[in-house]
Amino acid sequence: MQKWVYTFGGGTAEGHAGDRNLLGGKGANLAEMCKLGLPVPPGLTIITTACTHYYENSRTIPDSLKEEVRSGIRRMEEITGRTFGHNERPLLLSVRSGARASMPGMMDTVLNLGLNDETVQALGHDAGDARFAWDSYRRFIQMYGDVVMGLDHEVFEEILEDEKARLGHEQDTELSAVEWQHVIARYKQTIEEELGESFPQDPEVQLWGAIGAVFASWMNARAVTYRNLHNIPADWGTAVNVQAMVFGNLGNSSATGVAFTRNPSTGESALYGEFLVNAQGEDVVAGIRTPQNITEDARIASGSDKPSLEKLMPEAFAEFSEICARLEGHYRDMQDLEFTIERGKLWMLQTRSGKRTAKAALKIAVEMAEEGLISKEEAVARIDPASLDQLLHPTIDPRARRDVIGSGLPASPGAATGEIVFTSEEAVHAQDEGRKVILVRVETSPEDIHGMHAAEGILTTRGGMTSHAAVVARGMGTPCVSGAGTLRVDLRNELLIAQGVTLKKGDIITIDGSSGQVLKGAIPMLQPELSGDFGRIMEWADATRRMKVRTNAETPADARAARSFGAEGIGLCRTEHMFFEDGRINVMREMILAEDEAGRRTALAKLLPMQRSDFVELFEIMHGLPVTIRLLDPPLHEFLPKTDAEIEEVASILSFDPAELRQRVDALHEFNPMLGHRGCRLAISYPEIAEMQARAIFEAACLAAKSTGAAVVPEIMVPLVGLKAELDFVKERIEAVAREVIAEAGVSIEYLIGTMIELPRAALRAHVIAESAEFFSFGTNDLTQTTFGISRDDASAFLSTYLQKGIVERDPFVQLDFDGVGELIQIAAERGRRTRNNLKLGICGEHGGDPASIHFCEEAGLDYVSCSPFRVPIARLAAAQAAFVGRTSAGRSND
Repeated sequence: MQKWVYTFGGGTAEGHAGDRNLLGGKGANLAEMCKLGLPVPPGLTIITTACTHYYENSRTIPDSLKEEVRSGIRRMEEITGRTFGHNERPLLLSVRSGARASMPGMMDTVLNLGLNDETVQALGHDAGDARFAWDSYRRFIQMYGDVVMGLDHEVFEEILEDEKARLGHEQDTELSAVEWQHVIARYKQTIEEELGESFPQDPEVQLWGAIGAVFASWMNARAVTYRNLHNIPADWGTAVNVQAMVFGNLGNSSATGVAFTRNPSTGESALYGEFLVNAQGEDVVAGIRTPQNITEDARIASGSDKPSLEKLMPEAFAEFSEICARLEGHYRDMQDLEFTIERGKLWMLQTRSGKRTAKAALKIAVEMAEEGLISKEEAVARIDPASLDQLLHPTIDPRARRDVIGSGLPASPGAATGEIVFTSEEAVHAQDEGRKVILVRVETSPEDIHGMHAAEGILTTRGGMTSHAAVVARGMGTPCVSGAGTLRVDLRNELLIAQGVTLKKGDIITIDGSSGQVLKGAIPMLQPELSGDFGRIMEWADATRRMKVRTNAETPADARAARSFGAEGIGLCRTEHMFFEDGRINVMREMILAEDEAGRRTALAKLLPMQRSDFVELFEIMHGLPVTIRLLDPPLHEFLPKTDAEIEEVASILSFDPAELRQRVDALHEFNPMLGHRGCRLAISYPEIAEMQARAIFEAACLAAKSTGAAVVPEIMVPLVGLKAELDFVKERIEAVAREVIAEAGVSIEYLIGTMIELPRAALRAHVIAESAEFFSFGTNDLTQTTFGISRDDASAFLSTYLQKGIVERDPFVQLDFDGVGELIQIAAERGRRTRNNLKLGICGEHGGDPASIHFCEEAGLDYVSCSPFRVPIARLAAAQAAFVGRTSAGRSND
């Protein structure tokens, strides 16, 4: 029979760390901590497949699961000496989610479950603290009413704030037991009025309501958004962890906190975290009270006058520090921990590999490798390639004048400038319009995930370093300043109010997530220097990887940037981009509008020196490295004016009759230009264009070879080839020009002529095309379009629907379609090399910078990937990880 439940506690556990897919990350690590003998409250884990069953069976729970849960609770009762639902020594429960991939704050939690009008009395009597019991009860009603019954938590917050104002209290901790009873009465009355039902008193009903709510939260909007952003499959499901409650709100000898074994922002090897006295876990991340530092060093550094845990509870702190070191050594990674201290007794509630900034990830990986905790290859494998993007963004120029209007906590490093917006919806709308914004909130919640992703930066006036805003921003690599208490947000009037300064929606601010400063206006930025830990990881990655990494570049600025990021040549130079520059576009138009070949050659003669100078500079920048240049690819109509005003202007410049120009524009119009007269078809119709470009390339190569003294090997790529005869026609003309130029210059130049594989026919006939092509470069943007029969420019209208409905798991223009487009690549690679065993193979579409696609390229045996300059470090790291995985898999298969 299916086993649905795994128990843990009392020094034993049925699961272990390796059961992550079954138990989820939280459940697996709770089991592992139990086996290590750490103080963990007993509990049970309902496995992830139960969640899958729940959705596959009309959101129902199997009877056998219910019985296993009851059995697990009986075991918890034996360990704790308490009884669930009993009115003398009641056992209270926490019900938490626990997916196999960490999704902080995305799903729902219920604490203090099992309290009702009778058990609350027993809890107060048992603890000798009635205020604590009623405080726990109101927390339970508030969480359960929100999570399970669906009454927004703000409704409860409004009642509480109203009562505090009436009683003259500032903090929740000031309310007495009697005062809490009055709040609870109002809570229950509001539930009845708003929902038409009573708050459930039966603990069994409460339990299954909470379990069902956790399952249901797997499909809530914020969880779905988070999964889509982080490529977490929907069919994984979440586990549910039901655990005996321990209480951090049992007076001043109790506390709760969150900690990291190393600093998640900087990577510094020092215990880092926050806690609250007389509180429960949700209080720490909610930002309602200002948390305290765990270590004395951190307290001093922050300038806080509130005692650290190290000073306040030295025995518990010493035990906690020892456990932190032990868990980091056991998991061989920085840990994110949750703990509660109940009247001096330490309890561990969670450990997991902590989310960290890219900067911290690099430092931690390098230091752990140098400490001998992990190997250099493991250090490389630890870094998420996409996260390196965090290091490639600007920081504030230290020489710039800073108009500081407020400050908060440096929650996520990096700097960002943008317009102020106050809602996530506004942030998304602005992103759609191409505007950069800073999302300004009192505090963020999981419902803000879409706006946080759309914003350039995040600013909150409440919350600590482990608040929702801080944790999520760090995971996204988005600059964030949290807890900027000197600022005030007026949501009703959409104002950000600082000392002496009032800013409105749309005003520009800059946030510095490294210092915590908030600045008025746009501030000059500097590009980061990629050295230190970054350089070490890249050095180790380069020693590990097999594939080369080139860049897509046609401007000197892009080429220099790419080389500084470690590019090993240019994999795609799109020559048409050079024609769009001012001073060239009208010469190009003159060529297109010429009446005959002679007229075209006259215009091309004007373009020749322009192209030659471009290529000389690229060859000099990339001296000693290959440069792949694609001949003219887009249809000619793209270079022509479109509107009547543009036609009038161009006609005047070129001394053309506007009506005649309009006729020529209309004549070049195509119903489907991306499948029309473009690529090699242009070179066949107008060979003089290809001849001019070839002459510019070879003359530039000769000049660059003389100026640099380094070998220059141009690789000339003929686009959109579907027939070997097309390539032969163009290749013959390129070779004829090469012979002329080399003879004229007296310089020997080696070169390659190849093609871009971007049509299914080319992939299928690769063995024939390879008779003429010396290299293949897979143009996966067009190969995806022609394989699927969809336009990349227009597909967004329905691809989003496909993604939402599960028709496709990934946007095929973002991540390579391994099954279809990928198979065509494999076919072309295998058939091409069957004909020419030294055939050079690369990829130059946008997929060349996507880590998952790079792994595929490694498996397919490609020689290189080419990507945009700022993705070169990402590709270098991903290529190293792909090689490491390949070697590891091969080693396992030989065991």
